[in-house]
Amino acid sequence: MTSTLWPRRRAARWGLASALSLVGLVLVALATLCATSGCSSIDYLGQSASGHIRLLAAARPVRDVIADPATPEALRKRLELTQRMRQFAVTDLHEPDNGSYRSYADLKRSAAVWNVVAAPELSLQLQTWCFPIVGCVGYRGYYDLAGADAAAAPLKAAGLEVDVYEVPAYSTLGWMNWLGGDPLLNTFVQWPEGELSRLIFHELAHQVAYAPGDTTFNESFATAVEHIGSERWLERNASAEVRAKQALTEARRDDFHVLVRQWRARLDAMYRSDLPDADKRVRKAELYAGMRADYAALKRGKWNGYNGYDHWFATANNAALGAQAAYDDDVGAFERLFAAQGSDFDRFYAEVRRMAALPRSERDAAMAPYRAAPRAAPLVAPATPASGAIISG
Repeated sequence: MTSTLWPRRRAARWGLASALSLVGLVLVALATLCATSGCSSIDYLGQSASGHIRLLAAARPVRDVIADPATPEALRKRLELTQRMRQFAVTDLHEPDNGSYRSYADLKRSAAVWNVVAAPELSLQLQTWCFPIVGCVGYRGYYDLAGADAAAAPLKAAGLEVDVYEVPAYSTLGWMNWLGGDPLLNTFVQWPEGELSRLIFHELAHQVAYAPGDTTFNESFATAVEHIGSERWLERNASAEVRAKQALTEARRDDFHVLVRQWRARLDAMYRSDLPDADKRVRKAELYAGMRADYAALKRGKWNGYNGYDHWFATANNAALGAQAAYDDDVGAFERLFAAQGSDFDRFYAEVRRMAALPRSERDAAMAPYRAAPRAAPLVAPATPASGAIISG
């Protein structure tokens, strides 16, 4: 985990695991995959199944961990907090009341899984892998870093830009509730209160609605729920100090989203243009330099030297930008949809489930009225004459 919380916001779960880690689905899918995706996918499914089984085996009921005299006091208090958040998710956010996040597992590692994403040299379009049940997704998750690095190597050898990053939690969409549901993990349980509430509310939102193969829809919906839910939690339950710290975190994250969204749009437009590839490579280097220069200006100015996003910008490539889009692009649209439903969670969820059941083209058409947003004032002055102002778009 880096010093910024952004990488986990980029992918706080790996939707592929939501289906592929289920033993029953693995057994059903093996023959199909040999015929369609190739028998090499069996190895991937196998590590998904065994990894998830090990994770579940490490989980204990939260009440038992709290009652255990050997449990450190800091962990006991934190688990008690998670259970208050869990109940808030049911009573105030109308999220599912089941076994998820009522158990705890210490995985003895820093991440639940490591995701691998890849994109071409001159495109932000992510490489996708297709599977039964969940459809096509733009990432693959591995339960150890060595496995993720091994999967990344041939992608790099093929000329793709690759990003491997830690994922602290993922959702099984409620399909594992018969085995106790998704556990709380050591990988995130000690996060600041605001961030912890966001993650729990986000992961539970995946059990409300899921559109197979549409990562942007799924993740933007869950991110909108986490944002709305966390604001309500903090208003009603947190101290003024906690609220102030979270507000600063949120402001920096919003600045980050606005900055990256603008430069991502510029890169995408350039990649889709008729420029010769040689010219695209030159322009690509200029645009990435401009993005990093604007980040440096933001850090020096509005952020007063805060450097929590340094690692992301230092290593950013097409794969990282492509993955980030899935967790960012339609959050505002879902928040406007929530308002249009009278800020009523039951009505909101019903409409999201209706959209999730539509064919992709019809779902996009249904979302279109909610995607228009006013442009915001620049956040910082341009870093260089060529870089432009940082504005929302």
